Amino acid sequence: MNFELVKPVLAEYKPLASGGLISVLQKAQDIYGYLSEDLIAFIATEMDIPAAKIYGVVTFYAQFRTQPIGKHCIMVCQGTACHVTGSRKVEEAIAEFLDIKEGETTTDGQFTLQSVACLGCCSLAPAMMIDNETYGKLTPTSATEVIKNLM
Repeated sequence: MNFELVKPVLAEYKPLASGGLISVLQKAQDIYGYLSEDLIAFIATEMDIPAAKIYGVVTFYAQFRTQPIGKHCIMVCQGTACHVTGSRKVEEAIAEFLDIKEGETTTDGQFTLQSVACLGCCSLAPAMMIDNETYGKLTPTSATEVIKNLM
């Protein structure tokens, strides 16, 4: 992996030492899509921060990914309103349709399925978000139809 793209970010935040770590990780993930072992090691070396400390931050915050995600990220809400209106069945239908489990990516790299605590759109329950587009009042059938239309 070429780390040239993250060097300007490191130059900007390196003077802040560990105070700028989260910003560096966010921007690095934006650039590369996820935080690989090699990228974390590079950031650790450049910022003179132990890699273990960086892993601690990466694994603590749900926003960080250590594996690549698909072209389309499907986030199925499992908040209370969504849960009581059938979000588990929606998620199960999506998983079966795509032949993946929650947290996995399809073999063609097109879709990643994630379960999230809350999307903040309880009036649309059950809801999911795909590529920053929210879909609500879902059924297992309507959810898989949305995905078919993206294929």
